[in-house]
Amino acid sequence: MFRACLALKQVLCFICFYIYRSEHPLGVKRFGVLVGKKMVEKSWVLTVLVVFIMHGDESLASDPDPIQDFCIPNPKFGSIKTAHLSILPCKNSSEATTDDFVFSGLKSSGNFTDTGLATFPVNPTIFPGINTLGISFVRADLKVGGINPPHFHPRATEIAYVVQGSVYSGFVDSNNRVFSRVIEQGEVMVFPKGLLHFQMNVGEKPATIFACLNSQNPGLQKIPSAIFGSGINEELLEKAFGLNHKQIGTMRRRFDPKTVN
Repeated sequence: MFRACLALKQVLCFICFYIYRSEHPLGVKRFGVLVGKKMVEKSWVLTVLVVFIMHGDESLASDPDPIQDFCIPNPKFGSIKTAHLSILPCKNSSEATTDDFVFSGLKSSGNFTDTGLATFPVNPTIFPGINTLGISFVRADLKVGGINPPHFHPRATEIAYVVQGSVYSGFVDSNNRVFSRVIEQGEVMVFPKGLLHFQMNVGEKPATIFACLNSQNPGLQKIPSAIFGSGINEELLEKAFGLNHKQIGTMRRRFDPKTVN
């Protein structure tokens, strides 16, 4: 599908070029449009095609469809842990084994942060078997009262399954409407692509969540760190949040990405 859409865009670009250079634009005589309106017709056709081509980029802004059953990166050409995702050649499919498609790293939690959250994200750099399959996943553990701060994934929708515990979960849509409730063990909640979402353990025991995302490189932006830890002009932040210089400094230190996980 990805390659077909790309080919279609190339054809449309050629048509635009032809119409632009032609003294007899498409449709002027064939459909009986007055010659005196030739330039109007040409401009209209060009506008429609250009808008279509530009809009087509939105449909392609996701992981491309695989062109083979699977693609296990060949370690002979370098380490996938240091390479850009999907950049390494695939090893011959005849060399693939069952172990290439099994991951055992989620049996225990990761390291906990000050917010009571431990995450273990898995993408093709950790689990090469999912390379080119358009997915990634994560195990998240929350201590009692622990939170997963507001964040979003710019390139993926997330579906979260509560393995154990009671977790207050929710997201905020583009109209600033909050969709939230307590999700119990065995329940699932979906967080739409690019929307702010959050979680908090409201139970009396630790909680565990298993989440899957429909991109092998979903991206992650934590709102506090993105605002106060990214180097945005301090005066702008003071005016935006009604804080003074000292308070902004405190927030910068609190959400410094070098110290906040």
